[in-house]
Amino acid sequence: MLTNDMKRLCREIVTLRGMRASAMTELQQDAKQRKQDVEEFCSQIHDDRTAMARKTKKERMTFMKGVRHAVTAQRREMTNDLAGARKAWAGKS
Repeated sequence: MLTNDMKRLCREIVTLRGMRASAMTELQQDAKQRKQDVEEFCSQIHDDRTAMARKTKKERMTFMKGVRHAVTAQRREMTNDLAGARKAWAGKS
């Protein structure tokens, strides 16, 4: 009777050790997979951020080019208006 109980306990211990080793291996594999997933996620965020920065810079430069052209046109108009006013004040047509 005692021998049977000891054999049963020994088998249970061996089984539980095997289950523990299997669980530890699974945890290690999960940790490696999680690390890889996080690295891929960080890489994707970096790529998205870089693409967004390029797009934003391009949009900003296009906007500034438009502003530059508008200001240049307004300055040209103002110069022409002042030249016309000077001629009118000087009595020239």
